[in-house]
Amino acid sequence: MSAASSFTSARQAAREAAGAQDFPKGALYMVATPIGNLADISLRTLHLLEIADRVACEDTRHTQALLRAYGLERAGDRLLALHQHNEAQAAQQVVAWLNAGERVAYASDAGTPAVSDPGARLAAAVREAGLRVVPMPGASSVTTLLSAAGCAGEGAFVFAGFLPSKAGERDAAVAALAQEPRPVVLLEAPHRIEALASSLAVLGDRLVTVGRELTKQFEEIATVPCARLGDWLAANPQRTRGEFALALHGAPAAPKTGEGERVLALLLPELPVKTAVKLAAEISGEPRNALYDAALRMKKET
Repeated sequence: MSAASSFTSARQAAREAAGAQDFPKGALYMVATPIGNLADISLRTLHLLEIADRVACEDTRHTQALLRAYGLERAGDRLLALHQHNEAQAAQQVVAWLNAGERVAYASDAGTPAVSDPGARLAAAVREAGLRVVPMPGASSVTTLLSAAGCAGEGAFVFAGFLPSKAGERDAAVAALAQEPRPVVLLEAPHRIEALASSLAVLGDRLVTVGRELTKQFEEIATVPCARLGDWLAANPQRTRGEFALALHGAPAAPKTGEGERVLALLLPELPVKTAVKLAAEISGEPRNALYDAALRMKKET
């Protein structure tokens, strides 16, 4: 089955599934589009794009090609460019259409709108006008990478997006993340990935999972120490091409001040000094020599 006929079948399935869905008029639909693989679009989104009165988008040429790939050429006649340079003005046009009872979809070039792409000011303007904003979930490089990185098991993470382009400001941003115990998700463009790797190198053995060209034909995901990220990129000229998402694994928790001596005080009455010191060092992460001196002091005091 060809790609075109596959998407035609998908649209038919979407129409059938949409029978149980409500697509209210006068609402803005925030549409997540594939980040690479065209098959990563929901049936619900395909149906919405077919029935939407307008499709606002970051780049009309890109979205026109996307709609054409799904056999939705008619939707391409209803496009409005809405990007970072005209978002405030274009948002008022969208609000006017919504007040007229139209369904308006908003799609960024790739992924979920209003995260690291335009759309946040649009959604805020619509909400402030007392109108409805409906999320249409789908692809996201952030959650796609985290699902493969295995570093967000507790569910908490920080999304930092693109760090500053200037070296000094970028280095300062990295320094601010040095003690962050939660995973930190970063995004980067191919022409800046080597500079980012250079800034991250100061974090030494702290792990970073890098995702290149996620969901695309040449997708590559690897976990390396921050100090070796530059070497990993240099090992293959292709690795500096494509779009990047990175998950900086959480920093190890710093040992609590005095925790070792507290543990020692509990262990010394029951165990020999060397055994108590060994266990206290393993539990607290504090240096064994310092704990041994503290143990001798405690023994002398008692």
